[in-house]
Amino acid sequence: MSARVQAFFDPATYTVSYLVSDPASRDAAIVDPVLDFDPKSGRTATHSADAILAAAAAGGLRIRWILETHAHADHLSAAQHLKARSGAPVVIGAAITQVQIMFKGVFNDPDMPADGRQFDRLVNDGDKLPLGTLEFEVLHTPGHTPACVTYRIGNAAFIGDTLFMPDYGTARADFPGGDARTLYRSIRRILALPPETRLFMCHDYKAPGRDRVAWETTVAEERARNVHIHDGVGEDEFVRLRQARDKTLEMPTLILPSIQVNMRAGNWPPPEANGTVYLKLPVNAL
Repeated sequence: MSARVQAFFDPATYTVSYLVSDPASRDAAIVDPVLDFDPKSGRTATHSADAILAAAAAGGLRIRWILETHAHADHLSAAQHLKARSGAPVVIGAAITQVQIMFKGVFNDPDMPADGRQFDRLVNDGDKLPLGTLEFEVLHTPGHTPACVTYRIGNAAFIGDTLFMPDYGTARADFPGGDARTLYRSIRRILALPPETRLFMCHDYKAPGRDRVAWETTVAEERARNVHIHDGVGEDEFVRLRQARDKTLEMPTLILPSIQVNMRAGNWPPPEANGTVYLKLPVNAL
């Protein structure tokens, strides 16, 4: 039996979150949830995450896992809000410790633990996460960040930012800890899955000429048509293309607030003496 996949698109950040469920047991997992955040006022809301909870309740689903494909740089995670309401543990790749070590220096936060303890479970390549009669298999797919993982369940794979839709290409590899050559090898690993494997994107920005967002494709479609890494594109060619393109890209709008929260599993930095939480804006640090 295949997993049922429900997608939730957040237009403010172009992010797609997923509710993945086993029809037989009604066990479910949430992948890459978004916390609504207004960078102009610093205010937060939970409308996006609550829509997923409402869909789970309507389907009689029990949330067993909250899965992060990586520490996102373009949206804040709603993992803690969902954990508080479902009791489900928050999961991320074990290499999150590398991200924490790098960024605790950027934010001058020597007291922040960098051993991943903020998360409930750190997973490594080949680990399995049960979901009723089904199970997720973890594939370590770094390159965009060191901690990127893919969660494969049956004929579906949730690939984070490694790939976009075929007409848009691939993830950037110029964040701290990113590497274009490593990204190429991770993508080739994903594209070695069976051709009919359904690939679910974490973002869609609507490639030129396309009038609607899309977030599901297949291994076969990516191998045939991806504008950056279709079959026939070698490693050196991809690295040259990726590095050249990355030099033209601006930093994501929410990278500084996002990383501070997401490397803590969706928790805020500790409040200061006045009881207020502050997010830092390091100058000329990236």
